[in-house]
Amino acid sequence: MSKVLVAIDKSGSFRVHLSITTDMCREAARIHETTPVASAGLGRVLTGTALMSSMLGEPDNRLTVQFKGDGPARQIMACADGNGNVKGYIANPNVDLPLNNGKLDVGGSLGIGELTVIRDMGLGEPYSGTIALVSGEIAEDLAAYYFISEQQNTSVALGVKVGEDMNILVSAGMFVQMLPGFDEGAVDALEKILGDMPPITTVAEEAQLRSAGKSEEGVLEDMLGSIFNSLPEEYSLEKLDTKDVRWHCDCSRDRMKGALATINPQDLREIIDEDGKAELSCNFCRSKYEFDKEELETIYSFMQKGESI
Repeated sequence: MSKVLVAIDKSGSFRVHLSITTDMCREAARIHETTPVASAGLGRVLTGTALMSSMLGEPDNRLTVQFKGDGPARQIMACADGNGNVKGYIANPNVDLPLNNGKLDVGGSLGIGELTVIRDMGLGEPYSGTIALVSGEIAEDLAAYYFISEQQNTSVALGVKVGEDMNILVSAGMFVQMLPGFDEGAVDALEKILGDMPPITTVAEEAQLRSAGKSEEGVLEDMLGSIFNSLPEEYSLEKLDTKDVRWHCDCSRDRMKGALATINPQDLREIIDEDGKAELSCNFCRSKYEFDKEELETIYSFMQKGESI
């Protein structure tokens, strides 16, 4: 289980969303058998999406974050709901690039492309916003998305540290968002703090060492204090809430059956006649679902009648 801690400053000028997502990102890396650079890219997107999901109003609200580029990773996508269930995948989990200035080259793996964010708030047509990728390094792109598409100043820090054994050592993230009517003094105070802040993974590792034996919530509270302890009193932070986030894929046999029912009837007829079976795989958790000829014939029959499965 991972958590997101939400806090607001006393003046109501800004809100902080802070999370350690190591368990969730390790599970994603295990499922997709990712290389280090793929683990870093997928982990950053999952962490950013988890933080964004903590801002959804209702449990059934949904969020999709999609990075598409002309680089070898091709696409990284994550989905989440208001209950903190998060899933994701990278189109090429085997992508492997040389280090860029000593760091995993997530930006190079994505290349030139677009970031799309889709929010389904259950009010009819989902809201969708798309921007060109700024760097492909994920955090900078999400910050640009909030500024361009939602006119909200947001500082984003995301990090995934991968060990020499290719396992994820720590994954963490933070959003700092200015609120309407913010004090200019809060901006000045934050710029100094965030400008001097070490990588978010370093902050998380140091907090874990100091808070050995404490709950994850305790570690997050330690992180919050260590990052913002020099804020002037009028901008000191008060914790609002902690929310659970976790890896969870909601695929099922019924969902896959529904997917089969969306293909062209003629194509399904060819599959029945030529193969006599079909196998579908979930992009997110890689579960496989097999359908025999009898099941396919039933689906085809419903399609011919214009009925829902």
